[in-house]
Amino acid sequence: MELFETITSLRAIRRMRPDPIPDDVLRRILTAAICAPSGGNRQPWFFLVVREAATRQRLAELWNVGYQELLKIPYYGQALSGGGTVEQQRMMRSVRYLAEHLHAAPVHLLVCMNTEGQPPGFHHGSSIFPAIQNLMLAARALGVGSVLTTMQRYREAEVKALLGIPEAMVVAAFIPLGYPQGHFGAGPRKPLDEVLFFERWEQRQT
Repeated sequence: MELFETITSLRAIRRMRPDPIPDDVLRRILTAAICAPSGGNRQPWFFLVVREAATRQRLAELWNVGYQELLKIPYYGQALSGGGTVEQQRMMRSVRYLAEHLHAAPVHLLVCMNTEGQPPGFHHGSSIFPAIQNLMLAARALGVGSVLTTMQRYREAEVKALLGIPEAMVVAAFIPLGYPQGHFGAGPRKPLDEVLFFERWEQRQT
């Protein structure tokens, strides 16, 4: 798939079919992930693929604790209740669908990071999120949907205990993977000129 077509048609996929993802497809996606750069080339990433149905059900229950916390934030809760913009309302309906059907996503991917005993910080993100973007782009190129979530942070200790993840690891992201029910396509984005400056803040190109 042409690179810019992949980039511009990558969007959060929350409605997924239960069809299994073949091992070779998963390996291609994760091989793309480990091609990403990282600080000092430490390559701090680890990937845990969960496909067992009962475990996915329990992970979905833990994830939903975070979803309920999310709804306490006005931006999200009001959008689900009919406030905000049409785009925000549509997004939150999609998030609600994921919350109700997360267990059915055929793969729950936990992206873990070794911070070498340091509390996770901004600089750690620069060594893990490029890998996450790589894997999401690779998934898109192979027709697999994905959505980046971090709801697991509200119950990280329980997630670690359930999956045997070492205490020293940080669970950086929880990414459901599955073939989409609908279609890929560009999500709503601000125009480039609204966020682009030259030489000085708020100075536009002339």
